[in-house]
Amino acid sequence: MEKIGFVGLGQMGSAMCPHLLKSGHDVTVFDISDAAASSLEKLGAKVASNPKEAALGASVIFSILPIGSTVEQVVFAPDGIADGMSDGAIFVDMSTILPDETRSIGRRLAERGLSMVDAPVGRTSAHAINGKSTFMVGGNKDDVERIKPLLECMGEAITYCGDLGSGAVVKLVNNYISAVSNLVTAEGLALGLKSGVAQEVMVEVISKTPAGLGHITTAWPEKALIDNASPAFMLDLARKDIGLALTAGASCKIPLSTGSVAREFYNFASAAGHGEDDWTTGIFRAMKSIAKIS
Repeated sequence: MEKIGFVGLGQMGSAMCPHLLKSGHDVTVFDISDAAASSLEKLGAKVASNPKEAALGASVIFSILPIGSTVEQVVFAPDGIADGMSDGAIFVDMSTILPDETRSIGRRLAERGLSMVDAPVGRTSAHAINGKSTFMVGGNKDDVERIKPLLECMGEAITYCGDLGSGAVVKLVNNYISAVSNLVTAEGLALGLKSGVAQEVMVEVISKTPAGLGHITTAWPEKALIDNASPAFMLDLARKDIGLALTAGASCKIPLSTGSVAREFYNFASAAGHGEDDWTTGIFRAMKSIAKIS
């Protein structure tokens, strides 16, 4: 059993913290919402009056908060987590914040001789309730190994991403891809509906293609991810199809804004000599060229 501090009992925190209690750990919680803290108290947690009190005597202190400035305040303000941490304790931030914010907090803690790991959470609160969260973890490997059993209480997939801040990078990449895909899915289905096709018909088809199954596990592994440009489907053909969809959207008065931006980049990639490359590899090569990634 470990003594644990837990700061932040919003939708995710309140779903995850109970698993630590069920595993027999001694947990002290803090949240600005008395009701949220009270609900954990009923499950066996102690309630602190401030973040420092939650951290006092704890070997590991978790936080999961909305924005980076809040994390910084909770850690370094008077009566903050840093004031309560003892030698050898590890601060684990599970918030989704900027990598530079994570690294800045880590540097300031290191100046005090204190350790930090970032472990942003994947999946939803429904997964968290069932102990099915995923964690993208960054930090010193020994620190990560030490907290791993606690993460395993709350989730089922833990990926070590690299140095401190790497977890935040992977979380942002994942959420960026997911959020933008969400928009283009809405645009595509709206185009189909406005054109008179039943939603269930589109879903039946899309669910069997990379558009529905996800490109990173279907179209990319044998092409873009190994820099194989031999075309299964040429970039110029994809560029043509985007143009056709935009024309259809204009006829239906559907604003396909994501597609408009995509067409400009496909045009650039084609002009840069990738038109006959596989559509995944050509786009990735063009993006890496702009980003100056060798």
